[in-house]
Amino acid sequence: MKKGRTTVQPLTRRQMVAAAGAAAAIPAGASSVFGIQPSGAAERLLRIEEMAFTSVRVSERTVWMFVHLRTNLGLSGLGECSVGRRRELPELKEAFEAARGRSPFDIEAYRAAGRERAAAGGILEATAFSAIEQALWDLVGKAVDAPVHLLTGGSLRDSLPAYANINRATRQRTPEGFAANARAAVEDGFTAIKAAPFDGFPALDAPASEVAAATDLGVACVRAIREAVGPEVDILIDCHSFFDVELAVDVARRLEPQSLAWYEEPVAPTHVAATKAIERGIEQRMAGGEFLFGIEGFARLCRERAVDVIMPDVKHCGGLLEARKIAAVAELDGIAVSPHNPSGPVATAASAQLCAGLPNFEILEMQWGEAAWRGDLVDPPERFENGSIAVPDGPGLGVELNQAVARQHA
Repeated sequence: MKKGRTTVQPLTRRQMVAAAGAAAAIPAGASSVFGIQPSGAAERLLRIEEMAFTSVRVSERTVWMFVHLRTNLGLSGLGECSVGRRRELPELKEAFEAARGRSPFDIEAYRAAGRERAAAGGILEATAFSAIEQALWDLVGKAVDAPVHLLTGGSLRDSLPAYANINRATRQRTPEGFAANARAAVEDGFTAIKAAPFDGFPALDAPASEVAAATDLGVACVRAIREAVGPEVDILIDCHSFFDVELAVDVARRLEPQSLAWYEEPVAPTHVAATKAIERGIEQRMAGGEFLFGIEGFARLCRERAVDVIMPDVKHCGGLLEARKIAAVAELDGIAVSPHNPSGPVATAASAQLCAGLPNFEILEMQWGEAAWRGDLVDPPERFENGSIAVPDGPGLGVELNQAVARQHA
């Protein structure tokens, strides 16, 4: 797998101002917002007053949802809370109550007030909690006029390698359909491609002939992708937890000629013993953890080295601060971090702020091919070039939602 370039940016005046409150390291058990403090009297008076919400229809499979936190001094913070096809997220209301009336700098107080509910709930509670936390960081960065990565230890790289997830854009679920989109993504400059060719897999207690036919089709799709992109492009395969240990090992061995960069979640990552058994039984690297919450969700996967790569999602794992803690836990065990991010451009900007300073970052996911107008949904526009994305250097997450484009696709 290709690694990100280690490029340290020259220190600017704004960075020097922000650095006065930045911490140099992120311990796994950190309990403060890295020592950041408001830089002046006006910032000390900042209070969160209101929440607004925007949803954008992308395709029949995808809606992007965004939360806006508004303050008494006119600053607005942005976060993403997309969950598949959902157009609403009522769980945001309770998550917002943990932030209402607080300074955006009180991120640990927000976490203390809302994290237990998010951890005990399902994906919707976790996503609501995470979106508000992203928006708090956006507000903090805007208040001190610095990008988030400068407030969390600084950056190791100014550009991030990215892979194209072609899965949602592939409507023709055949070897030919996957191959065509893989080829198109490579033509767009990507050097790594992900797909989930086993989607729609039958239940394992279905007739053996159905299971065998679905297995053969998925393997044929991966073979077609490899033939389409050649030997130099990385291929990542997401199995969406359709298998058991025996079938997962069998499929992985059948895919060995395609030299996968990783084999993702053949079983649910919460089944750590099964995940570890598969990892021990195959040649490919294993990845997983896209919907897990918090350091407690990832700790056993890392501690037992059941995977080679973990995939926290800033939309679901608890937000940016939690993702940093998760990455620190993984670093202790020699596990790489490649954030799950089949998301809109706001979560991508938040993920880029996160990945800029992670020592064990590997590659970032990009949801490819669903909407030609994707990059223009934010200002400045999101652009991927040569399979990489620049880390936004504007204040906060570094992007604002383009409301005119959002209204066109509401």
